[in-house]
Amino acid sequence: MTAISLDEAQAILADRNLIAVGARGDDERRRRHGRRTTFVRVFEVHTDAIPAALPASASAGEIRVTGKPSSVASAVASVTAARALAGATPVSAYSLADLLDLAGGSTASLTDLAARLAAAGLEIVADAPLDLLPDAVAALRAARDGGVQVPRLTVHQRAAGDELRFCALARDIQASLGGVRAFAPLPRVSSVAQPSTGYDDVKQIAVARLLADNIESIQVDWQLYGPKLAQVALTMGADDVDAVSALEGDLGRRRSPVEEIRGNITAAGLEPIERNAFFQPR
Repeated sequence: MTAISLDEAQAILADRNLIAVGARGDDERRRRHGRRTTFVRVFEVHTDAIPAALPASASAGEIRVTGKPSSVASAVASVTAARALAGATPVSAYSLADLLDLAGGSTASLTDLAARLAAAGLEIVADAPLDLLPDAVAALRAARDGGVQVPRLTVHQRAAGDELRFCALARDIQASLGGVRAFAPLPRVSSVAQPSTGYDDVKQIAVARLLADNIESIQVDWQLYGPKLAQVALTMGADDVDAVSALEGDLGRRRSPVEEIRGNITAAGLEPIERNAFFQPR
């Protein structure tokens, strides 16, 4: 399928028939993936507090270092500790925007920083927030030149009117560089002045699937958006779920997080497949 135009995408966002919009997104999702729906269990550790050992109940496909490091030395130390903690589990860390800032805004320095982090054991930069990168293509290229992958494009905070801009940018980045495995179009931070609704969010998922036609997966964050919206998003064009808790019996739930995600995917008529940070089946 050829990507829809920006005018078509705008018409979809304006369409009040949510069922029709969702059907278009779901048709394209099923054309690509059938019923296959991937998810990853993530164990997050803060850069300033890497534990000495994982909890006995943890079963993760990705160890993710969060937070913004205060210096290059502290970033390298945290990645080294996370690598020792993770064992054979893939390690991701940091926002590409934070790493660029740590490198003083220089892409040459970013390449050097990425090389130092790769030598410490980093395999993947956790996310690339398109709205926080002045030149996303240059930043992604610099990180890759340093030896780390950047497979996931995200949006930190979206202003009103930007619903299509980042979808188009994600598509253009993939066309220019390749190597992008997933795009998460829903913002990680909601606007206080103009918060989105679930209605808006699932339409954004459908439009992202139709517009960013050269990116394999459209992703929704389980931790940020919750099981219910994530389940609906999977019927509107999303095919991958990020940030499922790696802890069994998390927060005293009647079902473990992995049982819950598998159950929700199955209830949507889809097939759950657990993956790791490299998008490989576990």
